[in-house]
Amino acid sequence: MEPNIIISKPGKTVKGTVQLTGSKSECNRALIIEALSKGVVKVSNVSDAADAVTLKRVLSRESEVLSQKSENDSELATQDLRLVDIGPAGTAMRFLTAYLPLQDEEVILTGTKRMQQRPIGILVDAMRKLGAKIDYEVNDGYPPIRIHAGFEQTTDEISVKGDISSQYITALLLIASSLPKGLKLNIEGELTSKPYVEMTLAMLQQCGIQYNWEGNSIHIANQPFKPTEIYVEPDWSAASYWYAIAALSDEAELFLPGLKPYSLQGDSVITEIMANFGITSQFKDGGVYLQKEVKPIARKVFDMKECPDLAQTVVVVCAALGHDATFTGLETLKIKETDRIAALQNELAKIGVTLTEKGQVYKLDCSGKHIPEKVTIHTYEDHRMAMAFAPLALVIPQVEIEDPMVVEKSYPAFWSDLESMGYEIKVKS
Repeated sequence: MEPNIIISKPGKTVKGTVQLTGSKSECNRALIIEALSKGVVKVSNVSDAADAVTLKRVLSRESEVLSQKSENDSELATQDLRLVDIGPAGTAMRFLTAYLPLQDEEVILTGTKRMQQRPIGILVDAMRKLGAKIDYEVNDGYPPIRIHAGFEQTTDEISVKGDISSQYITALLLIASSLPKGLKLNIEGELTSKPYVEMTLAMLQQCGIQYNWEGNSIHIANQPFKPTEIYVEPDWSAASYWYAIAALSDEAELFLPGLKPYSLQGDSVITEIMANFGITSQFKDGGVYLQKEVKPIARKVFDMKECPDLAQTVVVVCAALGHDATFTGLETLKIKETDRIAALQNELAKIGVTLTEKGQVYKLDCSGKHIPEKVTIHTYEDHRMAMAFAPLALVIPQVEIEDPMVVEKSYPAFWSDLESMGYEIKVKS
């Protein structure tokens, strides 16, 4: 593990331009589409987030091995594909669980210790119903999983719960047009993170895949991809940390190139959320300008159901500003890279702020808030914990971050970008 870093921010003014990496969410979908299309679809502005790099590596190796197999070198192909370790890349785990059964190879798909604690059973059950042969290697419902060759589609209609993870649904939708019989996917109950499903369908449509969404059912017929180039937009999730920094500053003027007002990414809603904290967003010159205007915070309730990846960012901003608030739509946070609810509760307690749960409603109480000279933040192997708490250096003289390189999962340049905006970062000796 890398040594801790200590960050501080002289002054409370932030000005400059930050070029963000490509969206991890868009990129991971685009890479699967590219692989399924067998090169008919091309992807540009590929994200340098570790998750996307991992998925690209696996898919590139997959293509190489299958090519070798087609040249009758099956022994080498089987040997090379025996184990696929995606480390902490949760999206890759979900997407590959749906993608790999269609590749006619035997594979063991695994990841980190934490990944082996994250449920995959709902998606495996769905793939089994479709005709995939998948076994659990250790614990039922969790990775690692063994995916066998010989997929034969047995049905064209399945049902999946909508309130667990939208990535299960996206994984199935991505492969739907490549299934011999197509797919009718019925979503049971309320759909969590709907914008992510809408993103998936919009990207498929961009590549020539037509769909029909009526009520709780999405139907995609078997059909070919058309030649397309997908340009991956910069990451709105990464942009959210700059909105947080602007919100905690006294004065902020930031430009984030490449971001569009009409984005496929659900996390672009950060523009609306942060308007409550005095941050204006002006789209021009091919990007978005952020500016801080001092105003009282009126909003008391935040529903994060459709943008759960923004939850830590918004909760920490409220805590730092001493703004009591109520949050809903946080149910999926407990099965992310860590239990993000518990992680938030533990770290907020260090500045006297409590986050309590009652019937899926979360209340932030800042009445005991205090500002120490220094605080040490544990990141729980979760990139968003590191980046959500880093802006606190605008209100706390020294913020020590444990395991800082965890940000490589989605935003590898985060610390260098902070330095370019006047943050001081020292490696703890």
